[in-house]
Amino acid sequence: MKLFEILKVAIAAIWAHKLRSALTLLGMIVGVTAFVTVVSLIQGFNVYIDEKIAGIGAKSFSVQRFNPFEDFKDTDTIAAAQRRNKDMTLEDYEYLKEHATLIGKIGAKARGTPSQVKRNDQLLEDIFVSGATANTADIDNRTIANGRFFSEAENDGAARVAYVGADIATKLFPAGNPIGGEISIRGLPYRVIGVEEVKGTVFGISQDNFIVIPLKTYSIDFGSLIRQRSLYFIATSKTDDTFNDAVEESRFLMRARRHLGANEKDNFGIVTPDAITGLRDRLFGTIFLVAVSVPAIAMIVGAIVIMNIMLVSVTERTKEIGLRKSLGARKADILKQFLIEAVTLATIGGAVGIFLAWIVGKIVTATFFPTYLSLLAILFALAASGGVGVLSGIVPAWKAARLDPIEALRAET
Repeated sequence: MKLFEILKVAIAAIWAHKLRSALTLLGMIVGVTAFVTVVSLIQGFNVYIDEKIAGIGAKSFSVQRFNPFEDFKDTDTIAAAQRRNKDMTLEDYEYLKEHATLIGKIGAKARGTPSQVKRNDQLLEDIFVSGATANTADIDNRTIANGRFFSEAENDGAARVAYVGADIATKLFPAGNPIGGEISIRGLPYRVIGVEEVKGTVFGISQDNFIVIPLKTYSIDFGSLIRQRSLYFIATSKTDDTFNDAVEESRFLMRARRHLGANEKDNFGIVTPDAITGLRDRLFGTIFLVAVSVPAIAMIVGAIVIMNIMLVSVTERTKEIGLRKSLGARKADILKQFLIEAVTLATIGGAVGIFLAWIVGKIVTATFFPTYLSLLAILFALAASGGVGVLSGIVPAWKAARLDPIEALRAET
């Protein structure tokens, strides 16, 4: 028999028992849906992290009080770091600016403070307001939708100007242009000079609910740049080739400024994009292995169900097998017929599972963060389901191929 004819027979046999086939496929559908969903979630999160790293500059790094990868391993390292590490200061910032030779740009930021923001009768609670120097807009690669970022002169003069996220502009200025408009932050008046392009949500949390004001203004209106308002620096290297050297130069300068001995641990942290992606790979590598093991179990269960149903099918169609053999069908023909039927059944389940995973991905993308369904994951899922079909169909197909045609024809239908 030709392969196309065998495939037609297999599809006809599956269609003849639609309900049984659908129930048989449940295990395979669940397994493939779970596998593809897990892969698309992890790949989507990886792509999101890479995009964020690209957004802040793949060749930028930060100097801050703590190194989250080293200082936050457990309660002992956290306690030791809190005793050892000092807050960053504006004097540290000026020292790096003056002495670094490999740094291209360096800016300073202060972490945000939840604040009440108001305009007329519109009141917004717990909006994160942070401070920054003017050059951080270039280092962060901010995309300005309207207006501009504040200038160095406005920072030096402690001007009360504000650069806001898209949600802030929409909520406080629903019917007009926010540029030049006045808002109140903690009871103090600020003039809106710029609005950032919409960034969307992550895990259902808006990335557009923020306000950035000049760093000097922030320190005057919000208080000292310590603890929850801690200062940190972001910097770039002059060239991509000297990035690692710029990082090491910054570490050397900070150690020299703080008079650390050769055997003393850094009392500050430097975070690079490679450190972030390295942590992500280590974390999600383990999560991926654990998460994929559950769908694998579901696919094994699905394979057992398919094998069981195919064995029942062989028993039900014993007389049909005998008739085919009496008309000249060889063992290989019968073997291929039932094997292809099992593979077709499993592949249909895989295709349905991929479609359901695609729907789940769309829902997650709209609700939490972007997912990414790669062609490689689709091909692997189809190949895996087809492979499961082969494994689950070998025994029933072999049993059917070995039936004696005389005994098969005598079987009761």
